[in-house]
Amino acid sequence: MTAHAPVEQDDSRLSTAQREAFEHLMAATERRLRDFLSDELATWTGTDPRAGTPVEAIARLVESGGKRLRPAFCVAGYLAGGGGPEGYDGVVSAAAALETLHACALIHDDVMDQSDQRRGEPTAHVHHTGVHRRHGWHGDPERYGENVAILAGDLALIYSDRLMADAPAAVLGLWSELRSELIIGQYMDVLAAAEFSADPQLARWIAVAKSGHYTIHRPLALGARLAGRTDLAAPFQEYGITVGEAFQLRDDLMDAFGTSEASGKPAGLDFDRHKMTLLMGLAMERDPRVRELFLDPSYGPEALRALLVDNGVRDDVEDHIGQLVQKGCEALAEASLDDRWRGELRAMAHGVAFRDR
Repeated sequence: MTAHAPVEQDDSRLSTAQREAFEHLMAATERRLRDFLSDELATWTGTDPRAGTPVEAIARLVESGGKRLRPAFCVAGYLAGGGGPEGYDGVVSAAAALETLHACALIHDDVMDQSDQRRGEPTAHVHHTGVHRRHGWHGDPERYGENVAILAGDLALIYSDRLMADAPAAVLGLWSELRSELIIGQYMDVLAAAEFSADPQLARWIAVAKSGHYTIHRPLALGARLAGRTDLAAPFQEYGITVGEAFQLRDDLMDAFGTSEASGKPAGLDFDRHKMTLLMGLAMERDPRVRELFLDPSYGPEALRALLVDNGVRDDVEDHIGQLVQKGCEALAEASLDDRWRGELRAMAHGVAFRDR
């Protein structure tokens, strides 16, 4: 049997003090999110009980769980860079801003993808479509649900900026780059779907913009910048982009071969629509028959799934994920980091790349 996942190192464990510092800042981030959204809800429902609906949509998603990957990488970058756990709220505000921006992206993604489930619950637009129908209101229920979700996503974007405003001005340039990459990457994803593109290099570019930068690289870099460690920019970039690509490939594999129970969202949605994901891009590079099936709508998703298994592409992608993780972790070898934090970042890379297998 192929050993897809590189073996983790024994030094991946933080000291008790380091672990407590990490957990302290993550707990503070949760409180910041909860208190911020609670205050906003009180403000708007005090004006009119109905005015809090967009805030409730954000809070429902944020409080429904999630892996908190972006706050975790931000806090890890800060502490690995020598930042302290006490007396500094900038990293907490930045981490909370990243999670709120993620809420914006998810709410809008679900509308664009016409997804009906997120984290095991109805998506925002589906929930509010149901509200419209139950009340028997005028107009199109689905359009109303989508309108509420779009506005809630916009509000989450505004909230992310308000939270990040509490962080030092030194990180605002990075914050702007992160948001721009996310939006442009999302647009290119929409464009590729409309063009029915079969361009593997475009798929990789979209994955880096939407996942590598936004999920791991930029949050890590923000944390390090908050700790005053600009020297970590280069190794964190290499680590973040490669591990982020591994993260996206895992997401694609879970969509193609996983279950809704494992992912908390409809399985097979991108795959069934022949969407040009990073997985499909790599598959096309390895087997020309994948391109033929992808471009021929008469072939269903089961034919594509079967081909990816029969020609070994699924196993090749698993191996490629392992290589990406190894490359990302090697980028940290010469960085000026405490060995325990170097090991923790290795463990985090394994956690995102080999989740829910």
